Amino acid sequence: MDWQLHTYLRKGLFKNMALRRVVLSGEDTLRKKSRDVVAFDDKLWVLLDDMQQTMDQFGGVGLAAPQVGILRRAIIVEDNNNKRHEFVNPVVTIMKGEQREIEGCLSSPGEWGYVVRPDRIQLKALNRYGKETVMDADGVFAITICHEIDHLNGILFTDIADEMVEDEEELERAKRARNRKRKKRRR
Repeated sequence: MDWQLHTYLRKGLFKNMALRRVVLSGEDTLRKKSRDVVAFDDKLWVLLDDMQQTMDQFGGVGLAAPQVGILRRAIIVEDNNNKRHEFVNPVVTIMKGEQREIEGCLSSPGEWGYVVRPDRIQLKALNRYGKETVMDADGVFAITICHEIDHLNGILFTDIADEMVEDEEELERAKRARNRKRKKRRR
């Protein structure tokens, strides 16, 4: 696909973008390991664009290709400043520190639990054009990246949560605390 057509797709001038069905917990696709992306072409670009639209529709801060039924190593995540990033074939190369935060997932609606993740990571990945990028992430951004990479390996947050949250008041307190932490890191 040429750059001009891709620009039209990204700007939504063509209606090729589509919402995809979110695969739910219990479906086999979420338990399979994803394969590397080898073709950086219009098929990948449409997938990433569709993932963006699907994530927007369902109010997520991250989405992995297996969550829309595609077993390829591609994720979309929102950083601590609400900026979107696309990572293809992502690999965490450095992990530092530890944080325990509440997590949820579009594939497990209504389920919330505490998961221990690294506080800071370094990520190596490719963009939609196959160009390598290295990025440092911390806080909720690091959590989101690790959560989505787990999806690429067939792991759900419910598999590694050390405590599930059932109480609505506790859930709201935990969400507020996470949001305060996210805002504090933006400064």
